[in-house]
Amino acid sequence: MGRLVARFAAGGRGWHKTARPALARLLLPLNDTLDHLGATTTEKRNNTVRTTVICLLIRAMHRHNCSFWAFTHDQWMEMLGSDYYTYVDQHGVTANARQQLIAVAYLLCGFDRLDLLGRLAFHALAEKVFGADIVNPVISSMEADLQRWGYTKKGNVTGLRAALARAMLAHRSPRIDDLRRETLMRLFHEAEAKITRRGLVILSYALVRRGLIGEALGREGQTWGVKRLDHRHATQGVSTEWFRWCDRWFATSTLQPSSRAGTVNRLLQAGRWLARERPDVRGPADWDREVAAAFVAAVDRATIGGWSTPVGPNKDRVGQPFAPASKVAMLRAMRTFLSDCHEWGWAKVRLQPARALATPRSIRALIGPDPRVIADDVWAKLIWAGINLEDDDLPQAFRPHADGSCTFYPIALVRALAVVWLFTGLRRNEILRLPVGCIRWQTEANEHDDGAEADKARTCLLDVPVNKTGSAFTKPVDEIVGRLVKAWEAVRPPQPTRIDPKTGMRFAPLFFYRGRPVGSGYLNSRLIPALCRKAGVPLEDARGAITSHRARSTIATQLYNAKEPLSLTELQAWLGHRSPEATRHYAKISPTKLAKSYEEAGYFARNIRAVEVLINQDTVRNGISSDEPWKLYDLGHGYCSYDFFDQCPHRMACAKCSFYLPKASSRAQRLEGKTNLLRLRQEIPLSDDELRAVNEGIEAHEALVSKLARIAAPGKSAGETS
Repeated sequence: MGRLVARFAAGGRGWHKTARPALARLLLPLNDTLDHLGATTTEKRNNTVRTTVICLLIRAMHRHNCSFWAFTHDQWMEMLGSDYYTYVDQHGVTANARQQLIAVAYLLCGFDRLDLLGRLAFHALAEKVFGADIVNPVISSMEADLQRWGYTKKGNVTGLRAALARAMLAHRSPRIDDLRRETLMRLFHEAEAKITRRGLVILSYALVRRGLIGEALGREGQTWGVKRLDHRHATQGVSTEWFRWCDRWFATSTLQPSSRAGTVNRLLQAGRWLARERPDVRGPADWDREVAAAFVAAVDRATIGGWSTPVGPNKDRVGQPFAPASKVAMLRAMRTFLSDCHEWGWAKVRLQPARALATPRSIRALIGPDPRVIADDVWAKLIWAGINLEDDDLPQAFRPHADGSCTFYPIALVRALAVVWLFTGLRRNEILRLPVGCIRWQTEANEHDDGAEADKARTCLLDVPVNKTGSAFTKPVDEIVGRLVKAWEAVRPPQPTRIDPKTGMRFAPLFFYRGRPVGSGYLNSRLIPALCRKAGVPLEDARGAITSHRARSTIATQLYNAKEPLSLTELQAWLGHRSPEATRHYAKISPTKLAKSYEEAGYFARNIRAVEVLINQDTVRNGISSDEPWKLYDLGHGYCSYDFFDQCPHRMACAKCSFYLPKASSRAQRLEGKTNLLRLRQEIPLSDDELRAVNEGIEAHEALVSKLARIAAPGKSAGETS
């Protein structure tokens, strides 16, 4: 071997006669492997590749003084290079056999750290290792599935080819039945090329469709520490022990992933305050009422940027006080954390979190129902835009191609998604989890008297999946929703099913394309801006940006203020709320309806003009007499001379009141009433109580009749009779 390496160093190309027999033990496995890889000696190029691989290995074995199957990981990395350019710099531009050398290390020596070798052509490497006749049919089968789901032969399919080959190499098997989700997850984090990562996600969709793995990759498959903390630097300024407590709570809590992530981020913000103000508090057991009181006061005075590094829209609000809702959420997160740690037996908390960390009344008073309703004229324009949405209204990158293929979503899907958002009042999560077949039609047939069938009225019903506040339910929606949803279902390509994250049941999502759901940000970032552009309305109004959730408040408010409005109970059922209190946060009475109701109530006329005040002008002019009233309230059947009419203790029992002055026009009625009472006393046997009541009524009538004979009517002189 030394003589052969010296010959290579001197520029010699051929081998001396005794070299091959002397190195047979080393060359035999190499030649067999290179034959398997297709580097035969029949073609000049393959022969060059074979010679290059063997010569490089002989030089490395001579340098390290050991056989190639005893190479360490570092020795293989030195020989293969961290990328192609490092390999060329070390071995020269003519050493163009890197893939074959990697395959030899993979097959003969178990080297599988392919992620450390830079970007590789995994498909070509898998063809060499397993054979093109085995690898390519598997890849073609997967590509056929993707094309049936709506994928084109470009881009993502290329990524699938690389991802599937990489997964085969990781499992050392070309059989897709051997693939595991854990391996795909590991490869996803190791992959350097974005197209490989995207291909791994698409591959997971295909494997879920075939029932080989239970859950596809995606955002929910990534750990919160990798995706949230490292990206947002959320752990900066937090003690290691407090972070471990937060991490442990996150791994144990049964809250929804989004709720867990929001809670743990607030706990880490609190951890910065603890590290700065109370470094002695490192875990739940260190909390007492003094720490809790200081924390509540700190939350009440907290400002944006004081406990975290703001990103996104909060960057421009640094230094401003926390919103009341943010303060409530911060205190709620700490109460939940301390209560859970105590209930789970992790630490003995020395306080009652519900009392010690209760939200102050001053903060609660600032929070109440305040739905961010979109103005009626703007909402009407958005509805028109959604009903008349066309391909040209979408961004250029989202429009279908000339051959009918789509880069993103077909127009039928976009139209159905738009009307569901505009007419159903669903949360974004509920919209994206609607199943195929969620629309049902209920036909109500009315019959004439002769039994002939009349016009049929069809009601469109929408089956809403399990939501964050309740179970699945059904509600009526406008007919246009049913028409456009059915139009999308008619052209929807076959898609893989997925597991509902809330119920754990497998179902076929309605808004699913290319084996994956519509992105959670598509409504707010793509569809709603497109509708605003078509409608000619701004993306923001006085209440902020127009987002998907504002449609829920707008629809609820319009139903509550309609000409024949839904009651609060009916609106609660339509929105799917568990309690009417939640419905109050969405339904807001409009100023127009409030003004109309106030006008119809006639407050001013009822309280100011319900009782006409008459003034005896002559009495006022001649001087007020002590024995004659000067202010009279017209009651219809008579007048009241009591100055404080609104405080009358008789409650309109005027017949017995000394301030009551009957009108002359009511004298005949009084006499008739007295006659009726006398007849009642004479002809009907009465009890003692009934008889006493009749006698009192007769006496009252007699008193009224006598008053009519001596009291002048208002507006006449004192000498005139009534």
